[in-house]
Amino acid sequence: MRERTIASHFARAALGGARRLGFDYSSLLLQLGISPELLDEPRARLAPEQFTQLIQGLWLALDDEYLGFGNAPSKPGSFAMMCHASIHCRNLEKALQRGLLFYSLFPQGPRLTLSREDEWVRLSLADAQLWDPDHFLTESLLVIWHRLGSWLIGQRIRLEQVTFSYPRPDHGAEYDLLFPCPMTFASDQSSLLFHSRYLHMPLLQDERTLKHFLERSPADLLSRPDDGDSLSSRLRRLLSRDSANWPDLEAVAAQMHISPQTLRRHLREEGTSFQELKDQLRRDIAIYHLGRADLSLQQIAEQLGFSEPSAFHRAFKKWTGLTPGAYRAQEQ
Repeated sequence: MRERTIASHFARAALGGARRLGFDYSSLLLQLGISPELLDEPRARLAPEQFTQLIQGLWLALDDEYLGFGNAPSKPGSFAMMCHASIHCRNLEKALQRGLLFYSLFPQGPRLTLSREDEWVRLSLADAQLWDPDHFLTESLLVIWHRLGSWLIGQRIRLEQVTFSYPRPDHGAEYDLLFPCPMTFASDQSSLLFHSRYLHMPLLQDERTLKHFLERSPADLLSRPDDGDSLSSRLRRLLSRDSANWPDLEAVAAQMHISPQTLRRHLREEGTSFQELKDQLRRDIAIYHLGRADLSLQQIAEQLGFSEPSAFHRAFKKWTGLTPGAYRAQEQ
């Protein structure tokens, strides 16, 4: 219920390769309960489970883990074989090197390299030659390699910087869910920067845990936004503990041992506000329940703290461009 929803942009972008190849994906969308109305509404959101299923469905339908965005397809199973090749390495550095070596065996695939910069490590992606107008493959590869590395060592790798070889895109506001760290656009390369201490950490995963991991990955890695350790992420976690009793800003500030003024200022510096975070959480909880038959619209409105269902209807349409009833109808 507390999982962040996925902007409809990413679903439209993921389908770009299929459109380019002339593949008719209408039956796949129908099977997943994703309506054209949802895809066409810029403010609409998808549940993480829906997005995972969409990516997995496209892989199978297109027979390509690059979804039509690479210079050559990557056969389904390639990512799994890379993971099997890397899982027995003694530390993260060896695992990453082996993983990158595996993909280098396919010369038409995207080039990834690992390099040292004093105490830092940079994982770089050569994305200039990709057919990737919405940058979906670039975003996906950077996210997947970061989260795969974190999973292998059993702890989140803190990113110090992410660079992109393209200007900030229109959906750049969503990037804080993908890369919760300083970002640089229009750089000379797309890359992740993190501390070298992670390279020496032992792998905490094995063949048994890998089998479970591969049932949903790497699609699952893309659909689980990284909360990171920003103030807004910590605040979201605090608010989500009890969505039935929403604390006000003063109460939250007291729990976080800072003044309300300081809390407002820090959130403003992160490009958000207390009300915006609360609305995002309400939106995501509403989408969770609308995708199931567990609560009526009135019960959802009450759980989110709306005194009248009509107020919930207005708010939800403002957040997503669809009414709660229309959203529930397209989920069935």
